Amino acid sequence: MSAPSLTNDDARLGADTLRMLAVDAVEAANSGHPGLPMGAADYAFLLWHSHLRFAPADPEWPGRDRFILSAGHGSMLLYGLLHLFGFDLPLEELKQFRQWGSRTPGHPEYGHTPGVEVTTGPLGQGFAMGVGMALAARMASARFADERFDPCGHQVYAIVSDGDLMEGISQEAASLAGHLKLGNLVYLYDDNRITIEGSTDLAFSEDTAGRFTSLGWHVQSVDGHDVAQVGEALWRARIERDRPSLIIARTHIAHGSPGKHDTAGAHGAPLGAEEAAATRKNLGWPDELFHVPERVREICGRRQEELAAAHAAWQDEFRRWRRRTPDKARLWDSLWQKAVPKDLEARLLAAVAGADGATRALSGKAIQAAAAAVPALAGGSADLEPSTNTRIADSPSVLPGSYGGRNLHFGVREHAMGAVMNGMARYGCFIPYGATFLVFADYCRPAIRLAALMKQQAVYVFTHDSLFLGEDGPTHQPVEQLSSLRLIPNLRVIRPADGPETALAWGAALRRTDGPTALVLTRQKVPAIVREEPLDAKTFAKGGYVVRQGGATPDVVIMASGSEVGLALGAAEVLAGEGVTARVVSVPCLETFLAQPEAYRRRLLPGRVPRVAVEAGHGGLWWRLLGPGGLFIGMESFGASAPEKVLAEEFGFTPAKVAGRVRELMGR
Repeated sequence: MSAPSLTNDDARLGADTLRMLAVDAVEAANSGHPGLPMGAADYAFLLWHSHLRFAPADPEWPGRDRFILSAGHGSMLLYGLLHLFGFDLPLEELKQFRQWGSRTPGHPEYGHTPGVEVTTGPLGQGFAMGVGMALAARMASARFADERFDPCGHQVYAIVSDGDLMEGISQEAASLAGHLKLGNLVYLYDDNRITIEGSTDLAFSEDTAGRFTSLGWHVQSVDGHDVAQVGEALWRARIERDRPSLIIARTHIAHGSPGKHDTAGAHGAPLGAEEAAATRKNLGWPDELFHVPERVREICGRRQEELAAAHAAWQDEFRRWRRRTPDKARLWDSLWQKAVPKDLEARLLAAVAGADGATRALSGKAIQAAAAAVPALAGGSADLEPSTNTRIADSPSVLPGSYGGRNLHFGVREHAMGAVMNGMARYGCFIPYGATFLVFADYCRPAIRLAALMKQQAVYVFTHDSLFLGEDGPTHQPVEQLSSLRLIPNLRVIRPADGPETALAWGAALRRTDGPTALVLTRQKVPAIVREEPLDAKTFAKGGYVVRQGGATPDVVIMASGSEVGLALGAAEVLAGEGVTARVVSVPCLETFLAQPEAYRRRLLPGRVPRVAVEAGHGGLWWRLLGPGGLFIGMESFGASAPEKVLAEEFGFTPAKVAGRVRELMGR
């Protein structure tokens, strides 16, 4: 699609419209960041008018280019663009910027505002999510393109800021993008050299162009207010197929404001009524608030017509492609729907049938069955696959220039891994998973939080889940991570006890489409659980169920997750020899169990019966089930470096010691 013409006067008028919409919205809210929208308006308007391919009436059109405002604090820039170019964001919504119930929140939120691709705000996350989108697009092209048509031959654009580049996640993501030769990635770096504290010289003096060049990027430098320079750079970036592109656009924060130009004062605060008036006068802008010139409406309306024609042409070509390549078309439907077969759980259970061992190894068996059943599944680890057992055995690796495989190698880059997964999930086509040790979940946490906020299907495989990894010591023994992950809204944390629970945990993760799932797995071998009733997916989905009944009215209920379910059963045997009947309840997903109707929980946890929970970590949410009279047997300190059995004895995680603590609770 050829770029429409845009005169210098029209480009300036469109940019000034964006500037003043941002000024007016921030002034009305008395809150926000006007500086970046004012500085970036020239190249942003040009990008949207002359290069970006999108469909306002069909925001999720698979053939669109993707645009990310990684510098999410400049959200009014994006809202202005969405409004001007025909998305369902009327001017009244811009007037309600940052107000309750509006579609214009302080930072862009996917699913809340039409046309917003991803939720941004935490700096660097959008940068890394764009890498995930570009990777997913290349992987999709490898599966769907033929000699006549590539339905996924689009670009991923982003505006990134000084703050994005300072955050370490951007270095990880940029390194991965350069290594993988993601030439469909084009980033505009808003080089305004101002942060909240003042000039970037206070803390940032690196050679950005040299840095990205060394990472394998195609780097250009332009005057961000010169649309001719920016336009030429964008065209060069689009024809660069084997290197991601960084366009360093030198801009001036609060461009157009006589008193705030190039100052930190415009970064995160309104200009103020007096300076807003001075800016209007400087730009020759009318006094009418939220003014959009008719000429700008005309320019943007014409662009929408051109885009609608391009959208229709793509749809025609797509229909011909479907008829021409029926096998690819069937795969397209399966991948974009992220289809899961009805008998998925049966296949997963068969994969682990009769097997015992560490749940990380059992998960590896389940992954093979899952990959065979769900073509959308793709993932890898942060250089830990031999330990996390996450390789898909019958698929090649995704490598530079070779994107047809399903095994990803994130390198030692947990920060980027989580965000790249978000970009892949949000792009579509793939259900991404990523693996590392549980103690390193902290590296992934901001991305996990955004996945939960965006309701994206991503699967985190966290192995080496407790004190019992032994000799590696307290630096690698996660005592607080499990409970802290459970505190993230809309993240489902599942810690399976054995093979059947591990298989059904994968089934739950692959069926869940409204948020991410964390699978928490052991390094050490665990025994197969002997259940009084067979375990099925429906029971597992409740988050907790009875493993050992202990009679209609037991003397005590012992709850546990993961490897501690076997420990609880061992303690129940010890207590049985002493005349104490103990019910054992496996709680693989504490949050889901807490969300069950009270009647279900009471059937498992009868009233007036003492309650105990055993987990080799911090107590966290368990106290909501235990109540003030309950007992939690866990970790309130860091661990130590020693063999697993020694640690179990010293920290009280043996059947005899657990039984002893239960007797103390019962006064026996």
